[in-house]
Amino acid sequence: MSQLKLNVAVEKLRLSAPFRISGFVFEEQDAVVVTLDDGEHSGRGEASGVYYLGDNAQTMVAAIEAVRSAVEGGIDRAALQRLLPPGGARNALDCALWELDAHRLGAPVWELAGLPAPKPLITTFTLGADEPAVMAAGARKYAQAKALKLKLTGDLQADLARVWAVRAARPDVWVGVDANQGYGIEGLPALIAGLQPANISLLEQPLKRGREADLDGFKSPIPIAADESVLSLKDVPGLVGRFEVVNIKLDKCGGLTEGLAMAREARKLGLEVMVGCMSGTSLSIAPAFVLGQICDFIDLDGPIFLAADREVAATYANGDIWCPEDLWGGP
Repeated sequence: MSQLKLNVAVEKLRLSAPFRISGFVFEEQDAVVVTLDDGEHSGRGEASGVYYLGDNAQTMVAAIEAVRSAVEGGIDRAALQRLLPPGGARNALDCALWELDAHRLGAPVWELAGLPAPKPLITTFTLGADEPAVMAAGARKYAQAKALKLKLTGDLQADLARVWAVRAARPDVWVGVDANQGYGIEGLPALIAGLQPANISLLEQPLKRGREADLDGFKSPIPIAADESVLSLKDVPGLVGRFEVVNIKLDKCGGLTEGLAMAREARKLGLEVMVGCMSGTSLSIAPAFVLGQICDFIDLDGPIFLAADREVAATYANGDIWCPEDLWGGP
């Protein structure tokens, strides 16, 4: 393997408006952008880390710098899996290596990954937790959306008011909700009973990470998706019998390499697969879009919340997302 030059930069991404979920309000996000250059070809990767694990720009940069000599000495994706644990640092490097290989081999990343040629994907458009009237207005503003995801806060009556306000505003669309660990098992039956008449199709991460066993024997008429409860490949088997859907995020699992492995393992175990994202630009979304080609649920709307995106960016039209190959991962 040839020598590589590693460049690491931190970019501050401003959100166009504050975004609220259970326990957090976001106004900006630091992103780490990695570039790998062999003198003839280059590859890029962007990561935002995982806020609830303390995986931030400072820790990601430190992790990358700690392995700089190994990376610059020449490394492939398999070696990177052994070099760094799951998380944002490995995600940025892994995605940079995928694009570097695409440029070196003259083949797009999707082809290198053994996937079919990409097509536009229906993505959810997310509404942060707010007053019901504000969320209803937001739902109407997403006029093109075919699917909406609503953030909840853990306050049952307030959450159901949010859900019904959005459903009244958009009776035509697929709707899922994301509780972001806001509920306990004792409150779950009442939440589900309130969601069912509103035709809610997915309930994401209702319980806190670490409380997965509380779902043993629990039967829900609405599929339950694991997000914070599944960080990497090793967590997938433990979801069986507790969750129906695995939400894969590249910042959690450490890149497209592990994301693909997680999707394939989930399928073997009879689980459905979702691809999600943290806050980030289209550069961070493009590798997840490749993974999305083999997923059942797509939640890749992160860039629409930013005040500014990349010059070459993902496009959103008729409820679909599309990532052109000149954004990332083209030959």
